[in-house]
Amino acid sequence: MQVPDPNPRPLDHLTLQGAPDAPALVTRDGILDYAGLEAAIGTLAAALKAKGLEAGDRVASWLPKGRMTSLMPLACARAGLVHVPVNPLLKRAQVAHILADSGARFLVSGKARLDTLDASDAPQDCTVADEEGSEALFLHTERLPPSLVDPGDLAALLYTSGSTGRPKGVMLSHANMWLGAVSVAHYLGLSPADRTLAVLPFSFDYGQNQLLSSWAAGASVVPLEYLSARDVIRAVERHEITTLAGVPPLWVQLIEAEWPPKASLSLRRLTNSGGRLPASVVRRMREVFPAAEIFLMYGLTEAFRSTYLDPSLTDTHPDSIGRAIPFAEVMTSHPDGTLCAPGEDGELVHAGPLVAQGYWQDPERTAERFKPAPKGSRYGGIAVWSGDRVRQDEEGLFYFVARDDAMIKTSGNRVSPTEVEEAAISSGFVQEAVVLGVPDDRLGEAIALVARGAGRGADAELRNFLRRELPNFMQPSIIVWRDEMPKSPNGKLDRERLKSELMA
Repeated sequence: MQVPDPNPRPLDHLTLQGAPDAPALVTRDGILDYAGLEAAIGTLAAALKAKGLEAGDRVASWLPKGRMTSLMPLACARAGLVHVPVNPLLKRAQVAHILADSGARFLVSGKARLDTLDASDAPQDCTVADEEGSEALFLHTERLPPSLVDPGDLAALLYTSGSTGRPKGVMLSHANMWLGAVSVAHYLGLSPADRTLAVLPFSFDYGQNQLLSSWAAGASVVPLEYLSARDVIRAVERHEITTLAGVPPLWVQLIEAEWPPKASLSLRRLTNSGGRLPASVVRRMREVFPAAEIFLMYGLTEAFRSTYLDPSLTDTHPDSIGRAIPFAEVMTSHPDGTLCAPGEDGELVHAGPLVAQGYWQDPERTAERFKPAPKGSRYGGIAVWSGDRVRQDEEGLFYFVARDDAMIKTSGNRVSPTEVEEAAISSGFVQEAVVLGVPDDRLGEAIALVARGAGRGADAELRNFLRRELPNFMQPSIIVWRDEMPKSPNGKLDRERLKSELMA
């Protein structure tokens, strides 16, 4: 396979990749071909500029998937603005933090969501557009032509949870996103004949890449908000989908569902993100989707995607996360920066042009994660030290060993224990809280809340409070009440002891 072009361009030039009359985007608003996509991007970009926004201003979108959320990444890029996609499942506290932290100057959302915010939740100089105001943007009479911005300029902030503290904005440049799109389109073998069903949220790095990699290949995209596996199956059948990305809980639902032969046979490639798929699930996927190749992948928002396993190796190396994707250099390193020998455990380090620019206005946490590349790196410069332990075999394949940080990965979402703990304590029912991830066959990890406070009689009130304050994927599956919380020698809550007791 020919090596992809390593020269990045401004992100909005992706609209120029497909044939003008080829379908690019299919939503409830109709079908946009590539000529229509280019026109709509130009119109939306000009409308945003007409709002008085200046180069580098942040524009947030808090909406379900549709025409607006699909076009916003490229329209902002064309206008020289920075897009801040907000997961539509987030609630007021998380959204208010993202708006304040990013310093958003413009917010596009819907009335029902906006009604949940207080006047103080958005920055004072942030203009808000609801459904009516959003649609008016597409009626603008001017268009901006393809941009001439530096590919190194900031294009997006993707907010991701950390193991401590509130979500942090990962700074992605035009080059990061362009090369990520080209890389994935290349190793998946996407072509203009492909149709991608975009089920992952556009606020996720790979969710957004569903759009960008498809457009880099001149393919078409069908965004979908789904409630059940049946919704996905119907969309695959209706649109003759060839490409589908999912997270492990969705794949479990899909392989348990009944598929019409026409739908299952239309799929040509399946990709997994957000956690490891058990070998039993992969085997069942092969049975349900006999015409599809299965791509198992590993990635982190700070460097987009690091590795993928060639589908031809899935049966012989089912536990491997594969090799580096195009434009990525992936290494296993000791803490002192020397590379590990084959078979040795070490930290996964990612170098190269997919590495993000750091965390928005957070030099301290940036310095913890973005550090000089290990000795012997061919790219050198600043690399992402993932915090994940891996090993590499003699054939160059990587294997995930363990996650060093405390992040919980549930239903394909990264959840900060601190956020859930803070919400529980703010309820008034809890004095001390520790949130842990415990293995779960369907979710990857389930969330367990260990608490000292009002006790089991307050379960219902606490759960009701958390449902109001946190999105569904942050809800504890288990609540364990204790009279006392164990402490470590330094006086901190002893998380390791609690987890051992919980798993006993």
